[in-house]
Amino acid sequence: MRRAVLLFVLLVVALGGLLGFRVLRDRRAAEGPPGGSGVVEGTSVDLRARINARVLTRHVEEGARVDKGALLVTLDCTEPEAGLVEAQARLSMSQAQADAAKAAAQAAIRNSEAVASQAAGSQAQIGSLADQQGLAKRQAERLEKMGAATTEAALDQARAQAASLEQQLAAARHSSTAAGRQARAAAEQQHASLRQAESALRAVEAAEAALSRARVTVAECELRAPMTGTVETLALEEGELALPGAVVARLVDTRRPKATFYLPNAELAAAKPGQEATVRADAYPDQTFPARVVTVSREAAFTPRNVQTRSDRDRLVYPVEVHIDAPEGLLLPGMPVEISLSAIQERAVAEQRR
Repeated sequence: MRRAVLLFVLLVVALGGLLGFRVLRDRRAAEGPPGGSGVVEGTSVDLRARINARVLTRHVEEGARVDKGALLVTLDCTEPEAGLVEAQARLSMSQAQADAAKAAAQAAIRNSEAVASQAAGSQAQIGSLADQQGLAKRQAERLEKMGAATTEAALDQARAQAASLEQQLAAARHSSTAAGRQARAAAEQQHASLRQAESALRAVEAAEAALSRARVTVAECELRAPMTGTVETLALEEGELALPGAVVARLVDTRRPKATFYLPNAELAAAKPGQEATVRADAYPDQTFPARVVTVSREAAFTPRNVQTRSDRDRLVYPVEVHIDAPEGLLLPGMPVEISLSAIQERAVAEQRR
């Protein structure tokens, strides 16, 4: 019986000590600088395929350190390269057609100018013949009025000259009408040639755009590192098919590690962009790393349905992101860390709690 009572007393003491230790630990944590737990993250970039092609060559392996612009993966570019050759041929053909259309338009312009000049000459000739025909007609009328004072031969000659000039005038007018029609036709042909030349130029621009797209597609056959970092993942093996939008490789930049932790509503005043912080990693228990707050979320990560009581408001937590100043490669993505804000802000938190 005594043994059972002794065991019961020891159990109660042990539970009481454990509960006291937890209460003391929570009180010290509450009285300490604001902070929280997080996980080290790197700046990661996913390289996705933009074309449907097979992986031809993997130039690096997972875990490799690469510089910006380094070639990571080459895709089979047989079809895109054929499209590039076709686009180049279409551009050459369009340029030749544009040159021919331009030459035709220039010839049409010269022809239109020549026909217009001919029509203007016909009009001038009509004016001259009309003057001559009028003069000859009046001369014949004067000879007729003279009667016996003139000879029959002179009168016949004047009449013949007037009749000849009248015929020439009629022929000139007919020729002028035809020249005017030719001028209008030449002007329409010139307009059509200019439109054709402009259309040929648009075709050249379309061919140039198609060539640019073909070159972009061919460039997508080589996936290069957009930044200096570490190859975290190579999702496809050589020979596997890469679909448009599929992740082919993932690159992580560990030169500027970051972490996100959560502050409760009561401690939010301690976090401001630019605020200094201290980071401890489980892998380096005797070492601390300086950090700086970058962003403080304006929205709570957890919001109760009805925030009315003080206890509910204390359950609100806000994500805070810090950038860590650590030697490159020391803090790796996935490492757990503890973040503490600068003690300078402890007074602000204490005043808010009061």
